[in-house]
Amino acid sequence: MLNPLVILLIGVVVVVGMIIVLRVNAFIALITAAMVVSLLSAGELGEKISRVADAFGGAAAKIGIVIALAAVIGKCLMDSGAADRIVRSFLKLLGEKRSSWALMGSGFVLSIPVFFDTVFYLLVPLARSLWRSTRRNYVLYVTAIGCGAAITHTLVPPTPGPLIMAEFLHIKLGVMIMMGVLVGLPTAVVGLFVCRAMNRVYDIPMRPYSGETEPDPLADEELPPLWLSLLPIVLPVILICTNTVTETLLSESTIAAMKSGRVFDWLGWTAIFGDPNMALLLSAAVAMVTLVRYRRLSLKDLGKTTETALMSGGVIILITAGGGAFGAMLQQSGVKEYIEGSINLQGGNLGIVMLLASFGIAAVLKIAQGSSTVAMIAGSSMIAAMGLSSQDLGFDVVYLALAIGNGSLVGSWMNDSGFWIFARMSGFTEVETLKLWTVLLVIVALAGLGFTLFFAWLIPMA
Repeated sequence: MLNPLVILLIGVVVVVGMIIVLRVNAFIALITAAMVVSLLSAGELGEKISRVADAFGGAAAKIGIVIALAAVIGKCLMDSGAADRIVRSFLKLLGEKRSSWALMGSGFVLSIPVFFDTVFYLLVPLARSLWRSTRRNYVLYVTAIGCGAAITHTLVPPTPGPLIMAEFLHIKLGVMIMMGVLVGLPTAVVGLFVCRAMNRVYDIPMRPYSGETEPDPLADEELPPLWLSLLPIVLPVILICTNTVTETLLSESTIAAMKSGRVFDWLGWTAIFGDPNMALLLSAAVAMVTLVRYRRLSLKDLGKTTETALMSGGVIILITAGGGAFGAMLQQSGVKEYIEGSINLQGGNLGIVMLLASFGIAAVLKIAQGSSTVAMIAGSSMIAAMGLSSQDLGFDVVYLALAIGNGSLVGSWMNDSGFWIFARMSGFTEVETLKLWTVLLVIVALAGLGFTLFFAWLIPMA
């Protein structure tokens, strides 16, 4: 059998080569790489392909429902006007002078359940409207939106990338949410100061869209109330985090008493409603009811809306499960055992080295193929294959996921759909987008890595 590191390198080359050179869909590239790695690894010849399918099915079983429901929630938030209500409330609360904080905060919150491109489509018209009334700070407005949305897109579940990393690295979802927000908030503040600096350097006015008319916004009375608009976002976070906190705080004797029936089984009920599948199902129900109520949809129209959302979510599920199969086959190659035999896992610097390596792997993958989600999937698959525990690292594995998420922001250029969304929706040229968007994300990623290192030292949780 080949050296495990050689097998790992071959797998990476297959993934990156198929996506970049051959322009193959990420799902096909990941599944092909998984099969190649499996064929090169040890095991019975007749099982080398079937175990790829088994690993694919196992990965899809764990994250398929959550991603599908998150897609439905995001679509319903957009169509019902709930997302618009959240943004308008932020602007009203903070006022025009602090509108950049409102736009960044809106992007930060909305990008948790809604895909990045959708959030940007929603918020850019508000930035354009603000420029019409103030005739200044257009660069600040659009970069603030992108900054807030990009950070939670890569750090906070149930956005697919962070959700997948939590699954692959065996991180409790509540822990991933809490630590993603903890690292994301100061990173966003740093990002906003960078946006302000860019706004002073680049005085670029808003440009009209050629041959297009912008749609009239809905009146305030047509939108859902703020509490109902926020409920589909806040509810699953509360339920999932409550379950995580309950499991952490209860003593073993209390848990044993609950399981034996001597006391009320709080843990059992929090486990039911704090399960990500149940929490997202309840949230999706609220979002769908809101959509029906405020847009007066028939059940048939609601069915078409959810079907559209599920179609977009299905692509993410396929790519995610393909990444899971790729990671599982890397484990079959023996790379974990090889690394354990080659590196002193008790070395004091191993944790720092792995954080930097996780960031670097994700950055290289992002630069090479353009998708942050694919970079997170493939990067976490590789790191998971090494089998490192919190005891090995000196801090919780969640920080590796956060390092990967921050690394996946680096290198947004012409092969990244987010690059073109930012350029076209903002009205910037390619050169302007490179100077603004690409540079902004590099700085934000490095700031996020810095905060990840800081919290890994301050709150190791090992």
